[in-house]
Order: sequence, then structure tokens, then C-alpha cells
Amino acid sequence: MTQEYQMCKRCVMDTTDPKIQFDENGICNHCTNYLARAEKVLLPPERREAKLKEYINKIKEWGRGKEYDCIAGVSGGVDSTYMVYIAKELGLRPLAVHLDNGWNSRLAVTNIERVLNQLDVDLYTHVIDWEEFKDIQMAYFKASVVDIEVASDHAIVAMIHNIAADRRIKYILRGSNFATEGIMPRSWVWVKNDLANLKDIHRYYGTRKLKTYPTLGFLRLVYLRKIRGIERFPLLNYIDYNRDEAKRFLIEELGWEDYGGKHHESIFTKFYQSYILPTKFNIDKRKAHLSTLICSGQITREDALKRLEEPLYDESELKRDTEYVLKKFGWTEEEFREIMNLPIRQHDEFKTDVWIRKFLGSG
Repeated sequence: MTQEYQMCKRCVMDTTDPKIQFDENGICNHCTNYLARAEKVLLPPERREAKLKEYINKIKEWGRGKEYDCIAGVSGGVDSTYMVYIAKELGLRPLAVHLDNGWNSRLAVTNIERVLNQLDVDLYTHVIDWEEFKDIQMAYFKASVVDIEVASDHAIVAMIHNIAADRRIKYILRGSNFATEGIMPRSWVWVKNDLANLKDIHRYYGTRKLKTYPTLGFLRLVYLRKIRGIERFPLLNYIDYNRDEAKRFLIEELGWEDYGGKHHESIFTKFYQSYILPTKFNIDKRKAHLSTLICSGQITREDALKRLEEPLYDESELKRDTEYVLKKFGWTEEEFREIMNLPIRQHDEFKTDVWIRKFLGSG
């Protein structure tokens, strides 16, 4: 039975998430859960500052005499770029690492180089084999599951952990943060390091062997964290992080240039979030992003509603990006329409290692 449309009266999440729940006052579970978790994740200023100082001192002490004391993944976006700036301000010596999956915008490359040069931070770029990566992405399209971005996100997490293991660097700084990313329906994404799911989707629909694609299964992840002692630190959770203020600072002080949207530093991610998701899956991720900002007090609900009225794509940009994406994949317009019209399937229709996580109590 089709659910009657409803939007939360506190945030802007709505019934485009089929699993959303509302209380008697029309308030959804997403913002209610966010506010409950915020009390635990976002500590009061005094405790937050003390915890930050304690952790930074621990990283510095471990890194004494070493070339780098931590690793920081960078995409060229606001969060990861500002994270590196804060790390340097706190006296850390990060090695910045970046995954080039063939979809970087020119501006992303320019932003990364410009900012890291000014901050005097070394950069390691892992260039992924395009033919292998394209084969994985095309397999996800043919599988018709929602989270095509697993192909990129899995490789990023794997690359960072593998570099940390190879270089014996104990600490990984995370750009993801609760203040601006705390809300995301589970029905809109999938577990990023579910290697069993990725391999099974590729087994059904891929055409090439994966020889160089970075992978990281759940059990190896547990080994690296529990046995090798690699730790991730969400640095932005321990400062008063406001995304718009961070963006203004990067623009004015470090010459960073805006992409116009969250994660639009990647041409594919822009096309995926602004066209594929809303067109095929009826998902507008802006609702989750804006709802998070409402809950963290960075924008008002009225402002969020106005932003949602803005088109997801400029028509000329959509035409240009569509042509670019189809050319990269070697698809005709008819082939792309056929893929977009495939019946939607769920990730757990394929093999998954989520059961291992639940068995071990890891979600």
C-alpha cells in the first residue's frame, strides 16, 4: 500500500524514505534520533576541548621522530580540506592521501594542490585502474541497486587503511562529521566496506578481473583496528564545526573555490546525486543534508525549504554532464535509458557480510 506523503514538521525529511516514522506531533525519527545522539557525540565545549587536546597530544607523542603522525583522506571538498587545515593548526603532520578514480573535476585537483601547497602538506595520490573501476561501476548500474557510490567509497576506505598499514601510521583523521552528516536514511545507502556484496555484484555483472582495485573486507578491517591498533579520529566532531563558515574561510584565506553542491568535486557523484538518485530512486539527498544542518542549528527549516525549491541541476550542466558520463562508460542514450529503467533491486539480494557485523555486535 502506498504511504501517504508526509514531511517532518521539524526537519525536511519525508516519506521518500519508505522507512521513516513520525510521532503524534509529526516529528520524524531521523531528527529525533539525531538530537538524542548529538548529546553523546557532540560533547559540551569544555569536555570537547579537553578530549581534543588529549587526543592531539597522543597523536603527537606517537609520531615523535616519524615523518608523519597521521593520515588524512582528502577529496577537495569542504569537510576534508578544512580538516587538514585544522590538523596543521593543531600542530599535526598529516600525510594527505587522495583516490583518483577518473571522475575528478579539474577544480577538485586544483583545490587540493592549491590548499595543500599553502599548508605545506605532502600528498599521495592513488590512481585507480580506470578499466577495472569502470567495470565495477557498470556492474552496480546493471545490478540496479541504490548505492552505486560504494564502488568509490569502498576503495577510498580500503586505500587509506592499506596505506596506514603499509607505512605503519597509527592514526587516520576522518573528514566525516556528525554536525553536517548525522542524518542519512539506511534505505538510501549501503555499508561501504561490505566486500562480499561488492564482489557478488561484480561476479554477476562485471566482465574483468579485479587485480588492482583496493579492497578491505570486514575481518581485515577488524584485524587492522583491533590487532594492528589503527585508530580513526573524527577531528571535526571535536571543534565547533559550521560548514558555511568553513567554506568562507577556505575561499577567503586559502583560495579554495566552491563546487556549488555537496560532493560535487566529483563529476560522477554530482551526476549520481543530482540526476540518477532523484530520477530512478526518488531520492533527493539534499533533504538529509539540510535536515542535519537544521538539527545542528546551522540553518532554519524555512531556509532549507527554499533551498529544496531550487532545481537539482542547471539544464545546460545536466546536458553536458550526461554526455560526459555516457561517453566515459561507452553507452548510447538508448543503453543508458534501458539501465535507468531496470527494476530496482535491494543490496541484500546479493551476498553480504552484514550478518557477520550483527553477529559480532558491530552493526
